[in-house]
Amino acid sequence: MCGVAGMASMLGPDPELVRRMCEVIAHRGPDGEGFHHDEHVALGMRRLAIVDVAGGDQPVHNEDGRIVAVFNGEIYNFAELRRDLARRGHRLRGSGDSECLVHLYEEHGLDMVRRLRGMFAFALWDGDRRRLVLARDRVGKKPLYWRADHSSILFASELKSLEQDPAMGREIDPVALHHYLTYQYVPAPWSIYRDVRKLPPGHLLVWEEGRVTVRRYWELDRTPRPVADEREEEERLRELLLEATRIRMVGERPIGAFLSGGVDSSAVVAAMAMQSGERVKTFCVGFEESRYDERHKARMVAERYGTDHHELVMTTDLLDVLPRLAWHFDEPFADSSAIPSFYVARLSRRHVTVALNGDGGDECFGGYQRYALMHRAGRIPALPRALAALSARVGTALTERSTAGSRVRRAGRVLRFAAEPPSRRYPSLISCFTEEQKDALYGEGLRDRLAGVDSYGLIETALRESEAGTDLGRVMDVDTLTYLPGDLLVKVDITTMANSLEARSPFLDHHLMEWAAGLPPALNIRDGRTKAILKRAVAPWLPEELLRSPKQGFGVPLASWLRGELRDPAHDLLTDDTARGRGLFRPSAVRDLLRRHLAGADHSQRLWALLQFELWHRVHVDGAATARTGCPVPTV
Repeated sequence: MCGVAGMASMLGPDPELVRRMCEVIAHRGPDGEGFHHDEHVALGMRRLAIVDVAGGDQPVHNEDGRIVAVFNGEIYNFAELRRDLARRGHRLRGSGDSECLVHLYEEHGLDMVRRLRGMFAFALWDGDRRRLVLARDRVGKKPLYWRADHSSILFASELKSLEQDPAMGREIDPVALHHYLTYQYVPAPWSIYRDVRKLPPGHLLVWEEGRVTVRRYWELDRTPRPVADEREEEERLRELLLEATRIRMVGERPIGAFLSGGVDSSAVVAAMAMQSGERVKTFCVGFEESRYDERHKARMVAERYGTDHHELVMTTDLLDVLPRLAWHFDEPFADSSAIPSFYVARLSRRHVTVALNGDGGDECFGGYQRYALMHRAGRIPALPRALAALSARVGTALTERSTAGSRVRRAGRVLRFAAEPPSRRYPSLISCFTEEQKDALYGEGLRDRLAGVDSYGLIETALRESEAGTDLGRVMDVDTLTYLPGDLLVKVDITTMANSLEARSPFLDHHLMEWAAGLPPALNIRDGRTKAILKRAVAPWLPEELLRSPKQGFGVPLASWLRGELRDPAHDLLTDDTARGRGLFRPSAVRDLLRRHLAGADHSQRLWALLQFELWHRVHVDGAATARTGCPVPTV
């Protein structure tokens, strides 16, 4: 595990720039660094040593040194790969996973990625062909940014590394901002900067002599398969989860797990405990507000398996952590659960270097309530225009005048959902700002630049192109391609790496995902209940009370924060001369959101998205010189 950065150029690379690019992400790899440069390429990395601690230095080379690579991630089938490579006559120097890459490339070329089981982002230089290969794992656990011109390409694990290049412009991509305000993250391939792109999950990028090609190498097949015996399927699920967990417990540094109290993380802890010779270390963060606190459910699992359990109640001053998170995230990011994620990662790092989690369980087994709604959506025809308008107005009113997670809010969301044309229902269901709300928010210049750009179209296109045979399969497909890598995995990667902690996700093992993708919808959503087969499969492992509990999510009391501790700071940040001077948003529209939220309507998500954008802008654009030298702490 580490962070990587580099540059290939027909005019010759800048090795000192690559060193600066690595220095600024030292938190990703505090245990060492490595560099390679020649007349065409400079590669660098920062290392967090977990496997082959003594001999796993990078960059890695093939026997004659003409192929060199830097690697971020873990290859869980590396022992099998090493044995096969040795049988084919390759000489491997260490005992870890990273040097498999260069020899696999010798044997299989670009098809090497199909033989990797794990999470990864790597760069490989083929000196004979003057070819740079960039690759990202199937679901996007590990990030990779890149920027190219007619003669050069730069890449890095984090955007702040590319910011070290004084030649890189800081111009915001208005389309990326437009999408961010809808989805609360910037979706790949966009980045917040016009000149920088993200390599999408499951894709390869090849640069040769200034030419860039990007292609996809993996996708899930969600064609439902026939199931003769559901109990056999449950047993197979347990086998796959046990195996996926076991191979993620390999390492020479202490390993633990996040334990939120939900089914997914609890199942992973159970699988660890059943296969570990030592007490599993578990970590949980909670809140004083009971609606957001799942510590009691986490304790049930910890007590059942006798884990070494650690808890933290979030009472830390938000005004200290928000600018720090803005620096680490590099792009505007409005998932407020990044805050507890950061704190549970920091708590865990005091005891372990690796933490397993339950990420991916919802996308594999239909865990979100919106999936149950979409499962039934085919029965709801498009409404007549007048009725749709009424449904939208009532739904919006109910949503804004109710608390997160309440029945009233859910009813409001259903009414808003039904008001949309069928093709736009799912994007409307997951949006922060609607297209109409953004149009009312934008200043004239930004509105004109974005005329005709439809963020809902991203999801509509993905739904249309999905080859899944059911409505449920299509929305799960879309979330696996968008929300999972764009939001959830970014959140976990950044908050764990900020604390020099590696996160591993058994549910995102591609063998398990490919098996789960073929499950008939009725095994995932049954009688309105989500994750039906997963809950039945792990029922022997977990307390019955936990399995019966409704999904709570990793939410935070955002609405009350913005009426309390963050009320004045949010108002100042969003309405001062600096914010108004950008000319992006209408000041009256921003003030109206603040006023209506204080009056009782819930605009917390939209205000949070604007606040995170403003914080990001002050740290990374306004404070560009500071951001190049270390973590700034601007006042909030």
